[in-house]
Amino acid sequence: MLGVKNIHKSFGSNQVLKGIDFQVDEGEVVAIIGSSGSGKTTLLRCMAFLEQADDGIFTFDDLSKDIRTISKKEIKEIRMKMAFVFQSFNLFRNMTALQNVMEGLTVARKVSKEEAKKRSLEMLEKVGMLDRADYYPDQLSGGQQQRVAIARALATSPEVILFDEPTSALDPELTGEVLEVMIKLAKEGTTMVVVTHEMEFARNVANRVIFMENGIVIEEGPAEQILSDPKQEATRRFLKRILRKEEQD
Repeated sequence: MLGVKNIHKSFGSNQVLKGIDFQVDEGEVVAIIGSSGSGKTTLLRCMAFLEQADDGIFTFDDLSKDIRTISKKEIKEIRMKMAFVFQSFNLFRNMTALQNVMEGLTVARKVSKEEAKKRSLEMLEKVGMLDRADYYPDQLSGGQQQRVAIARALATSPEVILFDEPTSALDPELTGEVLEVMIKLAKEGTTMVVVTHEMEFARNVANRVIFMENGIVIEEGPAEQILSDPKQEATRRFLKRILRKEEQD
């Protein structure tokens, strides 16, 4: 469905992605794990064309293109089929929850205001935020803001949703309400790629886990196998470190 082959990305002399192959199939949940600086977010942003990769092949449905020659029109068409949920919510501060969800429909997709409002209210209800539709971001907790951001992503009926550490900006007590929404989406068959440090979410929800380090994929496989019996020493080291941190917290 969605994939990249031999993707490279550098920022100046810093090579962040070093020839990564990645793909997600329809209805699959893939969790990407790894230390800070391993290239996880850059990979996600390149897949969404929020960053332009330097080299590689991009595939979406029947389209397969060299990243160096893909056109702006093709990129726009691809981005209309996917949604991105940011770590820091990225809500417009001067708009209510409802207006934030409606904005992408009315502006980018030219949906009528009536239809956009109807669909937006449905999505706010889906994430448990209907009673906060008229609240501004500053009146909402971090968890509530992230649920509005997920509603905004869902409103466009994307084929795949990319999540960049959706709970890392949240206090632990607010993390659960966001993960509950994501678990519900996974059960409904939503295709998701999730950069995450939540190992229990990865274990219980993801079909596959990918472990990245220093801009390459070290190991990938079924969630239970990677998290319980990794084959690579680097993966084992990372998981031990995460486990130690959780015990200290």
